[in-house]
Amino acid sequence: MNLHVSTYNIHKGFSQFNRRMMIHELRDHLQVLGADIIFLQEVQGLHSRHAARFEDWPDEPQYEFLADQVWPEFAYGRNAVYDHGHHGNAILSRYPIVRAENEDVSHHALERRGILHCEIELPEMPQRLHCICVHLALHERGRRHQVGAIIERLNREVPDDAPVVVAGDFNDWRNRAGKRLEEDLGLEEACRDHRGKPVRTFPSAFPMLRLDRIYVRGFRVRHTHVHHGPMWRRLSDHAALSAHLQLA
Repeated sequence: MNLHVSTYNIHKGFSQFNRRMMIHELRDHLQVLGADIIFLQEVQGLHSRHAARFEDWPDEPQYEFLADQVWPEFAYGRNAVYDHGHHGNAILSRYPIVRAENEDVSHHALERRGILHCEIELPEMPQRLHCICVHLALHERGRRHQVGAIIERLNREVPDDAPVVVAGDFNDWRNRAGKRLEEDLGLEEACRDHRGKPVRTFPSAFPMLRLDRIYVRGFRVRHTHVHHGPMWRRLSDHAALSAHLQLA
């Protein structure tokens, strides 16, 4: 069983510094990726002001618009809610999502965060694949709390021998979260550079910080790719990551 997964912070469908609305170009580029499962962060579920301002703002939620005809299954975790809308994390899948739950792991009221947990049925696999999409806090204290919540959830909800993918924007430039996930859950960092460190993904125009991650368990990592450069840097302030996996 081979599996192609990607993760991308889409910056609510806007380019860096919110200069241009890029949701249509973003959909085209996601389809070019050709991933089986995509983990998305900063997905706009509703924004009435943008809908009134932009004539070509999608009528449906961004996760549904991006899924289009390519990913028939999708799940959305609403995290930040405000008067004119809400945003959160989403998972798009070519395969059936048989269960989805969003757990509130906010550390304080001003920075709403959630863990979107999906169980996905893959062909010819007796066990379900457990996918966790995250966007961790900007501050170290909040990240510690949220990594602890991920560890607790996987220990509580996921069998020890079940395949797992945890992906998203970790805001973890010190790599403290990664060490805990590796030590406590046996997860492997999929996307590493030649020195064995997580790859750089932010800002997309000239990546310097190691913020976006894909962690796996029960898979062999065949190869990975950081999607940045002229074609991608117009879409978001983050680079996208892809990992090609083989069931171990």
